Amino acid sequence: MGLHARPASMLVRTASRFHSDVSLVKDGEPVNCKSVLALMMLSAGMGTALQIIAEGEDAEEAARAVAELFLDKFGEE
Repeated sequence: MGLHARPASMLVRTASRFHSDVSLVKDGEPVNCKSVLALMMLSAGMGTALQIIAEGEDAEEAARAVAELFLDKFGEE
C-alpha cells in the first residue's frame, strides 16, 4: 500500500531505537526516518525505489532493522 501513516510510524519507532542517523532516500532526496511527517512527504507508493542510509555508532544494526520492516512488508500481508 506504500508508505502511509502506519508503516511510517513503524519506521519512526524502529529508527528511534538507535543512536545513528537513519534516512530513506527517494530520487536523491534523503528524509529523516525519525520523523513521521518527513516520511509521509516522500509520497512513496508501493514499488517505489528507496535507499536506506544509516550513519553512526550502531548504523549497521539500524539499517538492518529498517530493511527488515520492508522485507516483512510492515506486517501487511
